[in-house]
Amino acid sequence: MSRKPELRGRAARLARLLPAGGGHAARTPFVLLVVLLLGGGLIGLLVLNSALSEGSFRLDDLQRDTKSLTDEEQALQRDVDTYSAPDALQRRAHELGMVPGGDPAFLNPDGSVRGVPGTAAQQSSARNPVVRPPEVLALTQTKAPATSAPAAAVPSAAAPRTPTPRTPAPTPSAQPSSTPGR
Repeated sequence: MSRKPELRGRAARLARLLPAGGGHAARTPFVLLVVLLLGGGLIGLLVLNSALSEGSFRLDDLQRDTKSLTDEEQALQRDVDTYSAPDALQRRAHELGMVPGGDPAFLNPDGSVRGVPGTAAQQSSARNPVVRPPEVLALTQTKAPATSAPAAAVPSAAAPRTPTPRTPAPTPSAQPSSTPGR
């Protein structure tokens, strides 16, 4: 019968390291473990890459929003700077009918007055006539009561105001058809 030859020396030591039986059954779980680890690693890399791409798109959107908001803030700051310039404030105050305050009067600690007291309109009426802007004229015309005189009878702001006696409102057929303020 067939007998295996006996190994000696180095070959015998190597033969003891190798298993005596079939090695196919022991390799199958190891191969499955390696395939599962490689597949899991690839899926993990795919998920990580997708998350990074999504974060990159979101970052781009946020940077674009930040740039547009920064531009809007700068435009608003320019508007504030334009409106708060001294000449613009003076022009707007004049349009609203404001007048310079003039020289102030002061109270001394003993109660006496130093300076000439007076209202701003009295002190500057000789220098600047009061001119009302169109917004104020439109407001005074719209706030007139329904039983008052017709809108055409409202005196203009530049003319001196004198009290007029109240008369009953004329009938609609007797009213002239004119546009006030034009």
